[in-house]
Amino acid sequence: MPLSFDVPTAGAQNSGAMGTGPLPALVAYIGLGANLGDRERTILAAVFKLRDTEGIRVTQVSTLLENPAVGGPPDAPPYLNGAAELRVSLSAQALFRRLMQIERELGRTRQKKWDPREIDLDLLLFGNQIISTAGLVVPHPLMHERKFVLQPLAEIAPEAVHPVLQMTVGGLLEDLLRREQTAAPGMAEAPPAEPPRPDHLA
Repeated sequence: MPLSFDVPTAGAQNSGAMGTGPLPALVAYIGLGANLGDRERTILAAVFKLRDTEGIRVTQVSTLLENPAVGGPPDAPPYLNGAAELRVSLSAQALFRRLMQIERELGRTRQKKWDPREIDLDLLLFGNQIISTAGLVVPHPLMHERKFVLQPLAEIAPEAVHPVLQMTVGGLLEDLLRREQTAAPGMAEAPPAEPPRPDHLA
C-alpha cells in the first residue's frame, strides 16, 4: 500500500521556507529513499531540512511507495521511495552539496555502493540542464531505468522532460512498464540510451 505523505506548509522564517517570498524560477526534482530505521520519519526530516534551507522551496512531495532493495545484499530491507519538486535559487552543485549534507546529518555514512541507507537523496533533474562532472551527473544517469524513481516522479511531474532522452517522465515510465510487460522471461529489452556517467555513480 502506498503511504500518504503531505507536503509541510509551516516552517522557518527565511526565504527558503515553503510559503514565504516569491518562488524561484528554476525547478529541480529529487528522489527520496530510505531502508533503515523509521523510514517515513527520516524522509520527512529530510524534507523539513530542505524546506528550511535558504534558496530552496519545497513545492510538491509524492506519495511514498515501498519497493524491494535493488543491488544490495539479498536480505536488505525494503525501501520507501518518493520524489519532491523544488524551486531553487541555488546552483546544481550547491543543491547537490546540501543534499549530501542532509544525508550526513540524518546518519548516512557512505561505505559500500549498495549498502542499506538511512536516507538517500538523489538529484534527478535540474531544470533542463545537462551536467557531467567527476562528482555530479544530471539528469541522474539511471533514473530512466528505475521504476521506483519514475513512479513517484510521474505522480508529481509527468510532463517534466528528460533533457538528454527528450522524453517526458510519464513517457519514460510508460516505456519502462511496457518493456517489463513484453520482455521474454529472463531477458529484457534495451532501455533508451543513457548519457555516459562516472563509474562511481549509482
